[in-house]
Amino acid sequence: MRLLLDTHALLWSFSDDENLSPTALRAVRDYANDIFVSAASAWEIGTKFRIGKLPQAAPFVYTLEESLRKMRFKELAVTIGHGQRAGLLAGEHKDPFDRILIAQAQAENLLLVSNEKLYDGYGVQRLW
Repeated sequence: MRLLLDTHALLWSFSDDENLSPTALRAVRDYANDIFVSAASAWEIGTKFRIGKLPQAAPFVYTLEESLRKMRFKELAVTIGHGQRAGLLAGEHKDPFDRILIAQAQAENLLLVSNEKLYDGYGVQRLW
């Protein structure tokens, strides 16, 4: 499978947090899967840590690239096409981080690992 981790799934996978569903945990630990992390998640983690909304990211915020390598996760850049798609998505959802993840999952045909049921309304496949 080709998976794109939502930011919360990424953070929970680093710490084996029990909030990560058993299905998602198995998928993340399966070496046969290609697991992608969006540059948008790095932006979200850094932003929310800086403004005090994500203090639990302290162990990872400055070592994210190293942590991704250790977990064998692949970096997914945000392209112009992803940005256009995210900006043109229909719907009221305003979170720019979520919108770019939706656009990337659509454009790259990735299964989005997330507990966010909101994503279901955007035609992406979600694993949780």
